[in-house]
Amino acid sequence: MALYLLFESASGYALFHAHGVDEIGQGVDAARASVLELQRFSKAVKLAGFSPLLLRRRRAQPVQRHLRRSFLELNLPKVKEGKKAKYSVGVMEPKVGSHISEATGIPCQCNEFVQELLRGVRLHFDHFIDQLKVVDFTFALVSTPTDLEKAQLGLGHSYSRAKVKFNVNRVDNMVIQAIFLLDTLDKDINSFSMRVREWYSWHFPELVKIVNDNYVYSKIAKFVVNKSDLAEKDIPALADIIGDEDKAKEIVEAAKASMGQDLSPVDLINVQQFAQRVMNLSEYRKNLYEYLVTKMNDIASNLSSLIGEIVGARLISHAGSLSNLAKCAASTLQILGAEKALFRALKTRGNTPKYGLIFHSSFIGRASTKNKGRIARYLANKCSIASRIDCYSELNTSVFGQKLREQVEERLDFYDKGIAPRKNLDVMKAAINDMTNAVSEDGGEKEKNDTSAKKNKKKKSKAEADGEEMDLDKPAKVAAEEADPENENKKKKKHKLEEPQDQEMAVNGNLEQDETPKKKKKKKKNPEASEDVEPRTATEGKKRKKKKSKTENDDGSYKLLVLECYLMKV
Repeated sequence: MALYLLFESASGYALFHAHGVDEIGQGVDAARASVLELQRFSKAVKLAGFSPLLLRRRRAQPVQRHLRRSFLELNLPKVKEGKKAKYSVGVMEPKVGSHISEATGIPCQCNEFVQELLRGVRLHFDHFIDQLKVVDFTFALVSTPTDLEKAQLGLGHSYSRAKVKFNVNRVDNMVIQAIFLLDTLDKDINSFSMRVREWYSWHFPELVKIVNDNYVYSKIAKFVVNKSDLAEKDIPALADIIGDEDKAKEIVEAAKASMGQDLSPVDLINVQQFAQRVMNLSEYRKNLYEYLVTKMNDIASNLSSLIGEIVGARLISHAGSLSNLAKCAASTLQILGAEKALFRALKTRGNTPKYGLIFHSSFIGRASTKNKGRIARYLANKCSIASRIDCYSELNTSVFGQKLREQVEERLDFYDKGIAPRKNLDVMKAAINDMTNAVSEDGGEKEKNDTSAKKNKKKKSKAEADGEEMDLDKPAKVAAEEADPENENKKKKKHKLEEPQDQEMAVNGNLEQDETPKKKKKKKKNPEASEDVEPRTATEGKKRKKKKSKTENDDGSYKLLVLECYLMKV
């Protein structure tokens, strides 16, 4: 039975015919020894077919399967109907062989002998195919990459691109880095501000008791510098920094009777520069917090509206990503961040922790001691739902997060006051209705903006085209009207003539009603049709716009139905 070898590389599919296996020997050791020698191995294996891969096709697995099947059917010998194949295909992995045999009926095998032959094919692959450029490095001082290396690099890039999310606005890695940096900044600012307090207290120790905030303390240290220079004229400036005139007066009075020692000008300059660094760090921390809030509203709007931006970002960073957090069960999300306490309790057979990072939420702090575990379990359930909605829904809305927050508030009232909360089914239906209304309103606003923009463009174009003619004709018309006062009299006569004609038409119409009502109906339709041509075109345009909006809303409604089914199950 003939043996063919299917080799998949970064450059494409290759099929080899192992025609000289008898010369090598069918043992594994013999094949392993022949692999290292190119002349001996090339006598046993011959190229039967090669199909290069494009970069676009490397991303889709169904396309790869179709290409593999067509490549095998094209290069392998055809088998008559009702007869077995007189050959087999050697594959590196048994799962690939089973898939090929199920799809095409071609017999496949995967054993150590076949794997050794494919290892030799991989080693000498660039020598079998003339299309790949091979560089001889014996006389070359600078090595250049071959086509095979370029193909491998391109395949690695395409695979990494497929793994990375392409939506730049919803990359959760930025949130993870931002929350880590925020935590480190909090620690650094606290330690640096304490250093400023200790350093400047040698010169002005009474300021520590008056000012408690670290940022304000560093601002005052930078402003005052030398306490002996403080006077009553500096009270307004101190009041602007602190926000209180009484404290500013107290600082000036304390500076007059201070027990601190004097510092040299160089030391005071160093204290002032260090206080400025602490102020810059605290301002950067504020900007970073605003950036984190905006990113969380873009990535996990429902989770941030439910539990807060900081706690939600901590959960995402601890889980590794938003998708990992969405895959977590509510029980694991509840104790996320308390792994040490959990394993300690399992070893000592003690009580397991009730909450982890969720403890920083305001809901658990508001609950009583006996209800903290209950509300933590309920909150973890709602957080898992919110994270799944944020991860798998394409619509970026915080409606579900707000409704879930209302549910947690109602559950707190139920534990404290005994007020029965609403059912989950009713709340989710209300959330879906609000979401559909918001989507329809957004679509209507977009259509209105588009139509108004088109109308404005048309008006501008007409005005530009007719502006010059209108400007030229206006003075002539005005002069003619002023010169000929008979025009007004003519217009009045026309109106007078038209009135009796209308009365005669009305009388004739009444006579026709009495005589032939059927004909009158037909006559009515014709003038109505002639008069209503313009409004009908407008209504047709509106209907077309409504149809477009319906098609757009149908896509959103289908996604909402999927979310509704999932939430009903939960």
